[in-house]
Amino acid sequence: MAFHEVRLPTRLSFGSTGGVERRTEVVTLASGHERRSSPWAHGRRRYLIGAGLRSLDDMAELTAFFEARRGRLYGFRFRDFADFKSCAPGGTIMPTDQALGVGNGTRRTFQLVKRSGDLERVIAKPAAGSVRVARNGVEAADGWSVDAATGVVTFDVAPAVGVEIAAGFAFDTPVRFDADRVEITLETFGAGRVAALPLIEVRV
Repeated sequence: MAFHEVRLPTRLSFGSTGGVERRTEVVTLASGHERRSSPWAHGRRRYLIGAGLRSLDDMAELTAFFEARRGRLYGFRFRDFADFKSCAPGGTIMPTDQALGVGNGTRRTFQLVKRSGDLERVIAKPAAGSVRVARNGVEAADGWSVDAATGVVTFDVAPAVGVEIAAGFAFDTPVRFDADRVEITLETFGAGRVAALPLIEVRV
């Protein structure tokens, strides 16, 4: 997959809007009843960025970032400040935030996930240095590593049978630009405005 492991600079995303979308197919029967189904197992996030920028320097930086990603070609990391932690946005990350699985004596790898009710979202882009891991509720300071590009935690030695593995972390959302054009309007000598640029979550 064409993806650059870089994050959109935070100040370029201030004033962004967005959230989760679902795809639901609704068929209304002759009786008036409905049949509803969804081809998506998980929601997909969309954002609009750039509309709050006024500085020409910031606009130039956004344009340079857009060019470096070749428009829609390459994905990148985006920090969604409404959803970027294993806990609530205002909470403190703890190593017991999210259950990852149970050891069986041979399994060494565990994928980072975040749960919303009974839905499990794979977290593939953890923030560097943010991951904390626990075995049976006790933080494990060493004996494991995490791949920042996939979100897979690997133990040096497979956890014993029945050992509960959990983790806490900050993360980015993998996205790409959903447009191949940046439009900037010059309003004064030192300021302007940019048409909102759409971002869409990509599966990794």
